[in-house]
Amino acid sequence: MGTGFRASMGWLHTWAGVVLGGLLFAIFWMGTLSVFDREIDRWMAPMTRLAPTGEAAAVEALRASYEAAAVAKASSWFAQLPTERAPVLQVTWREGTRQLVRLFDPATGAALPDPGTWAGTGFLYPFHYMLHVRLGYWIVGMAGMAMLLLCVSGVVIHRKIFTDFFTFRADKQPRRLVLDLHNVTGVLGLPFHLMITLSGVIIFFGVYFPGTIQFAYGDEGRAFAREAYGNYDRPRLGRPGALASLDAITMEASRLWEGETPRYLFVRHPGDAAAVVQVARHGEDRVAGRSDIAYFDATTGALLHQRIAPQPVLATQRFIAGLHLIQFRHWTLRWVYFVLGLAGCAVIATGYLFWLESRKKRDGGLGPRGVRLVEAITVGSVSGIVIATLAFFVANRLLPLGMVFLGEGRASLEMWSFYLVWVATFAHAGLRPCRVWIEQCGAISTLAFIAVLLNWITTGDHLLRSLAEPPLWGVGGMDVLLLGVAAMAGWAALALGRRARATSLRPAR
Repeated sequence: MGTGFRASMGWLHTWAGVVLGGLLFAIFWMGTLSVFDREIDRWMAPMTRLAPTGEAAAVEALRASYEAAAVAKASSWFAQLPTERAPVLQVTWREGTRQLVRLFDPATGAALPDPGTWAGTGFLYPFHYMLHVRLGYWIVGMAGMAMLLLCVSGVVIHRKIFTDFFTFRADKQPRRLVLDLHNVTGVLGLPFHLMITLSGVIIFFGVYFPGTIQFAYGDEGRAFAREAYGNYDRPRLGRPGALASLDAITMEASRLWEGETPRYLFVRHPGDAAAVVQVARHGEDRVAGRSDIAYFDATTGALLHQRIAPQPVLATQRFIAGLHLIQFRHWTLRWVYFVLGLAGCAVIATGYLFWLESRKKRDGGLGPRGVRLVEAITVGSVSGIVIATLAFFVANRLLPLGMVFLGEGRASLEMWSFYLVWVATFAHAGLRPCRVWIEQCGAISTLAFIAVLLNWITTGDHLLRSLAEPPLWGVGGMDVLLLGVAAMAGWAALALGRRARATSLRPAR
């Protein structure tokens, strides 16, 4: 392979990483946390820490929420049935611009208090794929394609890629150590990073390549859904209709699927005489999930249509999406995803750090001010978003339920705490460049420990209790990870502090 081509790939790898590294780190960080989004939900919403009953959920108790959605003329009504990882009944519908979420105890049907948080599934996970901004899907898609380029160009420029994997010189200078860590984590996670990035782009093929569907179907998007996915729908009649027994509908769906409990109920145009109840089958036993969906007349409860398998191309897409979303039941693989996701964060962070150390040594190119600016961006993008996430968790345990401040509810205040703290870390990096890594590692350690302590104080679920009771294992796992973060960040702050003191005492030449 020509030296010129490898040099061009090296230039592409360097500058694509520098320009998009902060964005990629945020996407990978949130994606890694989303592997355990349901567990984060239970940690942030103590009222959902229920023990699975193993019995059929009290679905009929959701009728009142359906009727409320019908009165509000909501476009749809969605009820998610309990699972091992999320043992609550959750109902969602939209009134105007407001999305309402209600939680119920699946055993009794009793309404649970409003959690007042978007937690993992409502905030962290959507941040991963759309950044909570209007053009977020496109920005994340661009970053995903850039990540594919970084993976390929990284392989091209490392001629001794497998040798690099077994080379880690912890006793060398920081710049050499950072490069070795970048190479080791990059090679270790390369297949995973390629798979997770490519599958993430494929999931949103309809968003990134809408012309293909429009060319074939024009404005008839529902026709595509019917032919490709086997969906069933019918136009609304515009007159009210009563709702049949939800228990009877779920029992009939369960009978169709050999006793398996449905995963969710979905109704478009609730309250209309032509409304259809869409019931989906659980698919936690396979990567792609199950495509079985039964459609019932909302008024009579009669079975209207049953979908069993999508077209082959869509089945492939569902499998690829399943690899990315990891909603199937496999705890070992879930931990593998989590560790390799952290490896992806390490690859991006160490690439950033190596570039900065190289620039500092040369003091050229961007000049001292440019390097200082990029360092501030690096710190805010790497340690800053970790601090902001921990501040999000701490705010969740500090803010009382039902709190309203300046017209903003508790969930919004949690998100504001995340963004304000994140912005503050960038400012701190610009104002304290000499000690920024030491102080931000110290902040990570402190906030992580405080989050665990506040969970104990506010809920009584201390670590020994949560690890001793299986229904609380997810909460205990969250505390264990937070304590691990606190220990590692504390060790890093101490090590960086010792190095800074040794450097300051070294006589100048």
